[in-house]
Amino acid sequence: MARNSLGDLRRSAAAALFGPGAIIDFRAGKATISAVAAGLEQWDSNFPPAGMLHPQAIREERLQRKLNVKGFRLPPVRDPSNDRDAERALVAVRFPHWLQCPQCDRIGEPDLWLEEAGNPGRWCQQCTQKAPGRQKVYTVPVRFVMACESGHLDEFPWHYWVNHEDSCRGRRGFLMLRSEGPGIAGLILTCPVCNRRKSMDRIFSAETWSRSPDCPGKRPWLGGNHEACNHKPRAVQRGASNLYFPIVESALSIPPWSDRLQEAIGVYWDSLESVEAEDRATHIRILATSVLGPVLQELNLSPEQLALEVNRRLSNQQQMDVTDLRVEEYRQFTSEVPVEGLDREFEIRPQPVPDSLTPWFSRLVKAVRLREVRAMTGFTRIQPPGDPSAPSARLSITDLGWLPAIEVRGEGIFLEFDATALEKWEQIQAVRDRASKINNNLIAEWESRHDDGTLPSRTITPRFLLIHTFAHALMRQMTLDCGYSSTALRERLYAADGSSAMAGVLIFTASTDDDGTLGGLQRQGAPERIERTVLSAVQSQEWCSSDPLCIEDMMSDTDPFLHAACHSCVLAPETSCEEFNRFLDRATLVGSPGLPELGFFSQMLKRTSL
Repeated sequence: MARNSLGDLRRSAAAALFGPGAIIDFRAGKATISAVAAGLEQWDSNFPPAGMLHPQAIREERLQRKLNVKGFRLPPVRDPSNDRDAERALVAVRFPHWLQCPQCDRIGEPDLWLEEAGNPGRWCQQCTQKAPGRQKVYTVPVRFVMACESGHLDEFPWHYWVNHEDSCRGRRGFLMLRSEGPGIAGLILTCPVCNRRKSMDRIFSAETWSRSPDCPGKRPWLGGNHEACNHKPRAVQRGASNLYFPIVESALSIPPWSDRLQEAIGVYWDSLESVEAEDRATHIRILATSVLGPVLQELNLSPEQLALEVNRRLSNQQQMDVTDLRVEEYRQFTSEVPVEGLDREFEIRPQPVPDSLTPWFSRLVKAVRLREVRAMTGFTRIQPPGDPSAPSARLSITDLGWLPAIEVRGEGIFLEFDATALEKWEQIQAVRDRASKINNNLIAEWESRHDDGTLPSRTITPRFLLIHTFAHALMRQMTLDCGYSSTALRERLYAADGSSAMAGVLIFTASTDDDGTLGGLQRQGAPERIERTVLSAVQSQEWCSSDPLCIEDMMSDTDPFLHAACHSCVLAPETSCEEFNRFLDRATLVGSPGLPELGFFSQMLKRTSL
């Protein structure tokens, strides 16, 4: 198979929106190429050494234990000036195979079109001969593909859809896809041999494919390895937003896993961990003559001291609770103890809460330095990953012991809600009813996709709705106050009931570009600044340009996971939201016209209006 250069991709995109299994559009000269990013095996084969021996490997101990992997790999970067690296590249496989001539409207598989070595584009011979100067008329990828909820991909069944005459069945060759009227109903597929015609109307309806065979389980990003599947495939636009939902798990680097010692040990951690505790000092002493010598010198530790520190960390590792990584992070933010100095990845400074905000917030923390590791574990199609326990498509054929990830550094502000005020608000029946409605919709949606009698592992509570919606309101206001772009800010929600109760939100700028380290956001955490920001954020939600339709839930009728929320008030860029812009309700902040008590901040609004 010929390998041709397709284009460049941002490193952060290769481990998220354009990770393995994603369809990516490239421009190769004048040709448009559609391809699906290949699996992780290609990372190992094209960018040796394999696995965690690679120099672009990274670690995050807590996230590793939760995901049961040895570490993470950054998307590989080649050096064009290095002759050895010049030919290295991530692999993408042409998909869909069917192509269309934009002039004559014929569609067909790649071998029906002309090509030349070194050029991934295909062109139409018939139209090229008619073009001025015989300038090549390049084909474009067809608009439709088939996908299923298990993540499989397949070609659209063009010959099946046109339903040839008996004398024409089984033939290969060109078909015609031409727009003869408005909308999808006016798009007509024609066989030029038997003259059968059929509109593309209703191809996106699940009912249309309910009587078709089960999904063949094709996974072109994994080299054609198929698997059994009992879902029905569905037609999807090739560039549709629901064709690829990356599943990302993330963790903040917190002490002791974020300090200078952990960073210095780096790739040698596995070697030290594999040795018995009583032999560890001897093992370190032997390595000190070679690879560990600079590490001991940097840390100013003896082999015995380093062995004791490793033993202590391994003991902490065994006691680590990985069921919810955010519990430990929440404890760090709420400990009232500043973390600064030698820790290179985590620095926080508690601040006094302004008097005007104490009825609603109990803690304010400036996060001067943060490191977040975001690991991609899989992806879904058709439906977003609504529950952590839901199945997902694989990124590799076998378990490689590592996952693709990116590490980003930034700054932020943490706010903790007042527990007494929050518990009092949660007891209001109207508030509980609104959260229950969304939670019941989540259960119904889960049951429609799973017939095994299970239920979602999460519950949408009033606390979660409030914290999530407030995070969106705060991000929108901070883009005005700090000058950051809306996509540069992210939320990290800490919302839980029970023994590990949490009620806080971190707004941070863990961004892959310069926006993440400008310093403007953490300065906004000063008491006199955050007071104005919070008041403005809440006041801005009191009115929406789509009211009264928005506040009366009429704008979100088509989305069962939203109440009073729309793009004019609280919806955020999907890169900023952990929940794909679901589970939002502006009424939990400011109340509704008929029920002002729904709003957690309703008294704040009364005070500011006096």
